[in-house]
Amino acid sequence: MSAYIISGKELAKSTYSALSKRCKAAEDVIGRAPCLAVVLVGEDPASKVYVGSKTKRAHKLGIDTVDVVLPADTTDRELQKELGGLSERNDVDGILLQLPLPKGLDEFAALLSIAPEKDVDGLHPFNQGLLLRGADTFAPCTPKGCIELIKSARSAAGEESSLSGLHAVVLGRSILVGKPVAALLLQENCTVTQCHSRTKDLAAVCRGADILVAAVGRPNFVEGSWIKPGAIVIDVGINRLDNGSLVGDVRYEEAAAVASAITPVPGGVGPMTIAMLMGNTVRAAELRSR
Repeated sequence: MSAYIISGKELAKSTYSALSKRCKAAEDVIGRAPCLAVVLVGEDPASKVYVGSKTKRAHKLGIDTVDVVLPADTTDRELQKELGGLSERNDVDGILLQLPLPKGLDEFAALLSIAPEKDVDGLHPFNQGLLLRGADTFAPCTPKGCIELIKSARSAAGEESSLSGLHAVVLGRSILVGKPVAALLLQENCTVTQCHSRTKDLAAVCRGADILVAAVGRPNFVEGSWIKPGAIVIDVGINRLDNGSLVGDVRYEEAAAVASAITPVPGGVGPMTIAMLMGNTVRAAELRSR
């Protein structure tokens, strides 16, 4: 078996086509372009690259941005004041706080300072609570992108996009990916098993998965022998090796020989994360225009 490669780049392109129309429609209603505020604290090189790619994409879609760069020695009070001020601005529809924050800053308190209706990254505790209740809210961008990738793989195989009744195994329980993607899979009526560092006989659990989402941040952790023949594999991990190459959490070549579909690294989940952020931003503008 040779797995179908789930291209996040291609799926993102089709997403942007629809978003461009929605963005223009929202602008016609509110009298300005949708606006995303991006807050970066410190000089982390990777974070600067991520922020740059997000703002570049926003501008291509017709979304305005407010770029806020704060020094690494910013205090909790200063950061929370900045986020609170952006929350009160009528010309800002969405706010993204680039994570991780420099050591010493209170991430939870910072997220609480963002107005839930502008939390387009879906990380405010209020929105995460709504997500667990199955309510319609801003879902975190990477998990939301994972669901779209899974559905696209099903459609490419000529199957129903519905995931109802499938067994999904999630490797990882972070608040950024693991827990919210499990919640979204539950909303899709999957039977969900969430694994972590203390899960017993992890390989056997993974072999029972129709859908396997790997988000553990450990390079080449998942072996091909762990994959159920015909499974859909979503590799969220992106790890840089000593030689400079990027790999996921899954041993790609091994898994691709067994799975029915798999995301590459890079080019899989990453592009859809940004696409979902843009979608949440446009949606925030649409909701404010009602």
